[in-house]
Amino acid sequence: MRPLIRTVSSRGSRRRFRAVAAIAIAASLLAASACGGDSGGGANADGEVTLRFNWWGSDTRHKITQEVIDSFQKEHPKIKIKGEYGEWSGYWDKLATTVAANDAPDIIQMDEKYLREYADRGALLDLKKADGLSTDKFEPDTLGAGEFDGGLYGLNAGINAFTIVANPAVFKAAGVPMPDDKTWTWDQYTQIAAQITTKLNGKGWGTGAYGTNDASLNMWARQHGQSLFTKDGKLGVTPEGVTEFYTNLLKMRDAKATPTAEFTSQDMNAPLDQGGMATGKLAMSYSWSNQLNALSKASGQQLKLLRLPSVSGKATENGAYYKGSMFWSISSRSKHPKEAAEFVNYLANSTAAGNLLLAERGVPPNTEIRAEVAPKLKPADAASHAFIQEIVKELGEPSPPPPVGGGQVEKIIQRYTTEVLFGRQKPDQAAKAFIDEVNGEIK
Repeated sequence: MRPLIRTVSSRGSRRRFRAVAAIAIAASLLAASACGGDSGGGANADGEVTLRFNWWGSDTRHKITQEVIDSFQKEHPKIKIKGEYGEWSGYWDKLATTVAANDAPDIIQMDEKYLREYADRGALLDLKKADGLSTDKFEPDTLGAGEFDGGLYGLNAGINAFTIVANPAVFKAAGVPMPDDKTWTWDQYTQIAAQITTKLNGKGWGTGAYGTNDASLNMWARQHGQSLFTKDGKLGVTPEGVTEFYTNLLKMRDAKATPTAEFTSQDMNAPLDQGGMATGKLAMSYSWSNQLNALSKASGQQLKLLRLPSVSGKATENGAYYKGSMFWSISSRSKHPKEAAEFVNYLANSTAAGNLLLAERGVPPNTEIRAEVAPKLKPADAASHAFIQEIVKELGEPSPPPPVGGGQVEKIIQRYTTEVLFGRQKPDQAAKAFIDEVNGEIK
């Protein structure tokens, strides 16, 4: 995953590059404020305006999103939407370049990792001040995911939860019953996964390894009274907490619950359709709930979402919360903020848009739209929808978004997870190095 500023070979160089780019962005913002902004097209003589809208995603997302654009334009003939899309791998580099060049799109599909990165540099409009954007039908917790420092900089585009995704076919092949995910502990999870590995006899493993993304560390931290980041933009995990996180990972590996270090290092960077879940090598793994449909399609199996295990065995203490799968943001330099807000309002609150988008970007956070689309969902999306509804009384407060520089954490944690699994660093060494490096990034 890419940060707002391109990464380069050394950490020191990366920081210098980020500082130079941040100055460039700040300068462009100052220039924009002096001349009224420079994003989006000007209005024609007949009052027609053109807005640029960018997003990342699959071909399916591109097609559906264009259908939504077409639907909006039929209802709003004076507003033209120019779509700009691509794959995740190049999305953030391109966005950083356009923002620094004072050429940002009007409407931006934003990710939590970089929401604060852009907002803190003044690149995003406070949606609380957006004319014509309604959030009345949103559940309060779903708004909190894009809210900080008194402003709303990203409107939740879909509800997500971090889960265990399980393959019932692999459980059946191993002769192991599906677990009770409302009561299981980490020890029970490890025992079940180890049992599956043994029964598969070299043909797979009970579960993938955690520590391959920042979400797994955040969820572990939440179960232990911490959080990956704090509301004031600091690192919220302790060396002792990260040490325990890695110690438990080794415990699972030594019990044969998880794959080899070699498999894990390859799997963490594999495309979704080539990963351990898609190829039937894993009975369980860690996933965001909105990926259930894509994983089920890739594996050829109807996969199932399970709650994360907890220390106590209580579902209310497993750290779950509603996360925005992605967000709608508006450039602070848009020449047409009113029209941009009108389009975002359509994306979030229109029945017509909801019936096209369904759950492609996650379960709709607008409760009325959610009820409207529920009967039309495909089996996997319907299962995600039901899961999101089922866990509502078990949820905690949303985690704070990463501070500036926090978008680097996933790559950092992947590197130290690899170091621990290959035995090159002990858990306490990796924990200290991880914390020192992340603190260096966010400073």
